[in-house]
Amino acid sequence: MPAQPLGGPQYLNAGFKMIMRPDLRIFVLLPLSINIAVFFGLIYFAVQRFNGWVAQLMPNLPSWLSFLDYILWPLFVVLVLLIIFFTFTTIANLIASPFNSFLAEKVEVIARGEDHFPPFSWGELLAMVPRTMWREMRKLGYFLPRALGLLILSFIPGVNIIAAPLWVLFNIWMMAVQYIDYPADNNKVSWTVMLAWLRSKRWLSLGFGGITYLALMVPFFNLIAMPAAIAGATLLWVEQRKTEPTV
Repeated sequence: MPAQPLGGPQYLNAGFKMIMRPDLRIFVLLPLSINIAVFFGLIYFAVQRFNGWVAQLMPNLPSWLSFLDYILWPLFVVLVLLIIFFTFTTIANLIASPFNSFLAEKVEVIARGEDHFPPFSWGELLAMVPRTMWREMRKLGYFLPRALGLLILSFIPGVNIIAAPLWVLFNIWMMAVQYIDYPADNNKVSWTVMLAWLRSKRWLSLGFGGITYLALMVPFFNLIAMPAAIAGATLLWVEQRKTEPTV
């Protein structure tokens, strides 16, 4: 696996190949079933309220600037789609976090060729729930203040034009944070150290986050892209840390 800037897409591609292995099937199907349930529930809810959300976000322009509606409307449609997208990934990852951690463990075992994790059992899975849920809460604590700032930006006339592209950039970064955190947490790497590690590999992180973000934006395809992102992030973590000192 090449270790070079902007090499992130290669890791997601490797993640797709990895989750096709028969010995990983159970660890893919468990989070996948949760993703499907959350996805269809959120789509049903969003379809009924989508137009109302866009209308609430759109600024009230004077009549002489009404021509700008044709420019602003697509931007706010994108903004609402981004919010729906991140809500889906947040809820799905929160519920499926123990299964996601197990998938990351098994991918790491294959990548390293050695197993230093406890064997899979339902008891072990239950024991992981408090730790993985806490880590997901930590991600939400990182995400929410920044998302709130962007949401406030989206209501400020003039300034709100830049809200959508900032959301895109922030979501790309969060994709790297979300999925790299699984192998980092499995290896007892703290949240602060994990973030510092991502920042030290900013272009690689954004490359992986960007391609993951695009894959997760495709309806139905995103259901299989989520476990692939976990596998790809784990491969990235293992490969990039081979020559680094243990943190």
